[in-house]
Amino acid sequence: MARYVFITGGVVSSLGKGLASAALGAVLQARGYKVRLRKLDPYLNVDPGTMSPTQHGEVFVTDDGAETDLDLGHYERFTGRSANKRDNITTGRIYSDIIAKERRGDYLGATVQVIPHVTDAIKNFVLEGNEEFDFVLVEIGGTVGDIEGLPFFEAIRQLGNELPRGSAVYLHLTLMPYIPSAGELKTKPTQHSVAELRSIGIMPDVLLVRCDRPIPASDKRKLALFCNVRESAVIQGLDVGSIYDVPLAYHQEGLDREILAAFGIKDAAEPDLAAWRDVSERLHNPEGTVNIAIVGKYTGLKDAYKSLSEALAHGGIANRVKVNLNWIDSEIFERDDPAPYLEHIHGILVPGGFGERGSAGKIEAARFARLKGVPYFGICFGMQMACIEAARNTAGIRSAGTTEFGPTKEPVVGLMTEWVKGNDKETRSAAGDMGGTMRLGAYPAQLTRGSRVADIYGTTRISERHRHRYEVNMDYRKLLEKNGLLFSGVSPDGKLPEIVERTDHPWFIGVQFHPELKSRPFEPHPLFASFISAAVEQSRLV
Repeated sequence: MARYVFITGGVVSSLGKGLASAALGAVLQARGYKVRLRKLDPYLNVDPGTMSPTQHGEVFVTDDGAETDLDLGHYERFTGRSANKRDNITTGRIYSDIIAKERRGDYLGATVQVIPHVTDAIKNFVLEGNEEFDFVLVEIGGTVGDIEGLPFFEAIRQLGNELPRGSAVYLHLTLMPYIPSAGELKTKPTQHSVAELRSIGIMPDVLLVRCDRPIPASDKRKLALFCNVRESAVIQGLDVGSIYDVPLAYHQEGLDREILAAFGIKDAAEPDLAAWRDVSERLHNPEGTVNIAIVGKYTGLKDAYKSLSEALAHGGIANRVKVNLNWIDSEIFERDDPAPYLEHIHGILVPGGFGERGSAGKIEAARFARLKGVPYFGICFGMQMACIEAARNTAGIRSAGTTEFGPTKEPVVGLMTEWVKGNDKETRSAAGDMGGTMRLGAYPAQLTRGSRVADIYGTTRISERHRHRYEVNMDYRKLLEKNGLLFSGVSPDGKLPEIVERTDHPWFIGVQFHPELKSRPFEPHPLFASFISAAVEQSRLV
């Protein structure tokens, strides 16, 4: 039977609950256990699909088409297990399901309440489908004390009583700030956070205390005394050089040992962390450096491109180089010459995005890369802008545009109205709902034999994750190919373009899908490994 670790946070947000969950899962997995990670998000959105990346960070998409929290990306990268739509749920999803049941009369006239109906729905979600796993790690979003999180905390409190004895452990992540004027670390925020948690009936078994310097033994004893945990269960979470150092660091501090001890497990095998040590060694001892420009519209919040930045790091791991990221707001290129910003750059990446703001700057970035021979990687919107740039500046279609921004005489990019998913035809309209209506999840593609991308993948049949409403118009294929932009990847039925590449360029590839979502430190995505390899070659020319 599965054992459950409930991971809560306190004091402030952004302490790294998702990373802590992923790292703990990775170390337990390295001990030979089967691990599943799940995320409970208290916000009222049904999913993060309609939320601005500048507020919530990126939307991570699973193979089965779920738009989820970015922490699921950490879970996948650290454990290698692909997440699915049953690994993330929100208050909005729970309430929409409950209200739908109430309208159907499923509750037989009962008064529908937070307890037991909402908490029961949360518990059912947590418990469902875990038969094959040894450990299920459940992260609760937000911090203890948030009003919207109360039903989730109540649900995991109830589970602590309802599960067999010894089947549930509570890990609480807090902050221990250093006060420069006092010259000391302060335990009080953690004490207050634990007191808040205890006031709703949850007693933490292990404390993971984030800090920027080692915690003195006296402060550990103080936290243990006032927070009612064993001294050995006060684990310091020091800042590290890379997120991929976290599993090694937390194991060294004894996090996994304390979790197992809380379950009464004493004979667990030691973890095999050789792969993690290899990744860490490659990150900290690179054999070179490349500079990559990310020209996007959400550069003010790096989490908006979290999987992207990690996939680039994975490409660096594959090539044993350090990847320096230069974040450039694409709107800058709408008023300034790109050359001063890009002359020291070894590769240009234009990521996905929605809306007209900054699009002209992305087109300029693609034009610069094409003319200067700089490696270019266009992802989703970045591919579409590269096609519009080619249409305007190499094929002579000066009015080339996209219907995403309104009517256009030359719709090189247009709204998708239908496509095939499995054996079914999906249809959409411009007047439909925004949420959950894009082409989402994994779809196959057929690559042109002998093309660059076929060589990179080592196959002509691939499957990648999508998240988009608009697609390059295949009516322009022949004209664009005549001017050097090869459509080297298409859907199996030949109707939808998936990949374009320039045949007259050292490395110029645009993809409609999001390859960053499938990249992992131990298995860097081949496109990112190849892109960074091309950037290494470019660095020798600059």
